[in-house]
Amino acid sequence: MNVLEQQGLNRDLYWNTEPEVPIADGTEQTLKQEDFFALLTEQLANQDPTKPVDNDQMVAQMTSFSTAEGITQLNEQFTSFAASMTSNQALQASGLIGQEVLVTGNVGYKDAEGTGFSGVIINENTSQDTQISIYNGAGEVVRTMDVGTQAAGNIEFNWDGTDQNGNPLPPGNYAVQVQGNVFGEAQALPTAINRHVDSVSLTNAGQGVVLNLDGDVSIKLDDVIQIGNS
Repeated sequence: MNVLEQQGLNRDLYWNTEPEVPIADGTEQTLKQEDFFALLTEQLANQDPTKPVDNDQMVAQMTSFSTAEGITQLNEQFTSFAASMTSNQALQASGLIGQEVLVTGNVGYKDAEGTGFSGVIINENTSQDTQISIYNGAGEVVRTMDVGTQAAGNIEFNWDGTDQNGNPLPPGNYAVQVQGNVFGEAQALPTAINRHVDSVSLTNAGQGVVLNLDGDVSIKLDDVIQIGNS
């Protein structure tokens, strides 16, 4: 009688440890080169002596397998190369933290009183009576700036963060709208705004490197027009 039986314990009540069953991960479904040659050897050993495998057919099978294996290896190498490129891009983009980047759009962020933001009017043709309007989050015009006639090209502008009476406005997002007369007709002119880079993220969704800007805005690195104020 063993110790458990001496202590009055029933062995039938104990959990029996089952042998571990290997979990299929899909790798067993992939044919490797040695598997192919094993199949080829088995095929040659069991072929009909009166109808042997044609040499051209055998060469075609070997060529097809080699091509498929080469494509698989190429895909693996390309995936590794793409991951390496993304990592290098993220490392380079980290140098943008703390800098200003010019981004297409009409929304800027004022981070504190006494500050504003700058940008560029993208003007393809000469515009007259050009006017810049600043809107707050409620859609109200808080400042207008007349810049007159502007030649074709990128027109830099700067807003000091004050209203029409020179009073400082609270921090937040502000929209910019530009109007001008082009060939005698009133037109809205596109803009680009300088934004501050707070941090850099590396995504896993195929978007590559993402820049996190002030005002809780994120953009792709490819969306940057210019780095730093010219």
